[in-house]
Amino acid sequence: MARKEHQAGINSMTNNTVTLHRVLTTTPERIFKAFSSPNAYAPWIPPYGFLGKMHHMDFRKEGTYKMSFTNFSTDKSHSFGGSYLEIKPNELIRYSSRFDDPNLSGEMTTSIQLNKVPYGTEL
Repeated sequence: MARKEHQAGINSMTNNTVTLHRVLTTTPERIFKAFSSPNAYAPWIPPYGFLGKMHHMDFRKEGTYKMSFTNFSTDKSHSFGGSYLEIKPNELIRYSSRFDDPNLSGEMTTSIQLNKVPYGTEL
C-alpha cells in the first residue's frame, strides 16, 4: 500500500453502474475540501495522462460546474459540465456530468460517500 489506499474491487457493469471503493488515510474534511475547492480539484481528478482545468465551479446544491481535460501528449481537449444534485458537508457529494462532444452523449451521475473509519476515510 505505497499509495496509502486500498481498492476493494470494481463491480462489473450492472444497470450501467460502476462502484469503486477506496480507503484514504486522511479525514473526511480534507477529502471533502479536495472535491469542493476548484484549485484542489482540477489537478488530481483527471485520468492519468491528462491535465484538468476548472472553468467554473459553484459548489452548492443546484450549483453548476464546467471543466476540461487535455491529453498531455496530444494537446487534444474535451470539456464537460453538470450540476451538484446533493451535498452534505464531509459526508456526501452527488453530481451530474455531460460531455460537450455530441459523440459522447448521455448523462452520468456520480455519488461520493465519505465514511470515517479508524484508519482514515472510506469512499
